[in-house]
Amino acid sequence: MGEAGKISRYLYTVIVLFIIWLFLTSSLDAQELEIGFILSLIVAAFTYDLFTSRGLANLHPRRIAYAAAYLPYFLWAMIMANLDVAYRVLHPKRPINPGIVECKTVLSSDVGKLSLANSITLTPGTITLDVIGDRYFIHWIDVKDASIEGASENITRPFEKFLKVIFG
Repeated sequence: MGEAGKISRYLYTVIVLFIIWLFLTSSLDAQELEIGFILSLIVAAFTYDLFTSRGLANLHPRRIAYAAAYLPYFLWAMIMANLDVAYRVLHPKRPINPGIVECKTVLSSDVGKLSLANSITLTPGTITLDVIGDRYFIHWIDVKDASIEGASENITRPFEKFLKVIFG
């Protein structure tokens, strides 16, 4: 996809900054909305060129739907991983098989790769140690398959099916 126009990138940046403002203030008071909107306009004027290259194309309904589906999926994965780690900690024999595995990603955008690395790290039992190109080096509390394909299937693929649509 080509680079979006300046106006599209600016408007997208304003929208995202204003949404962040709404979450941070948790208020629908008219004065706070006005200040937030004005600050979003000002900050976007200086940062839109760094913020996005696609502009309003980021707000495609399919991307929004996948992002909305990703949040509960990620929370569920995080809960299940927490329970798994708690079981391993509380089990008398501590059934762990720790190791560092290499995974390969299909994601191409830097933001997508960053989101994947953060998703892996925020899920207990795994932590992203390094990302080099399309390779991730991950510490895994219970290595089930040390091959690149097997580790990728277990760790990165579940998140990638959402992130490749969200971040292209």
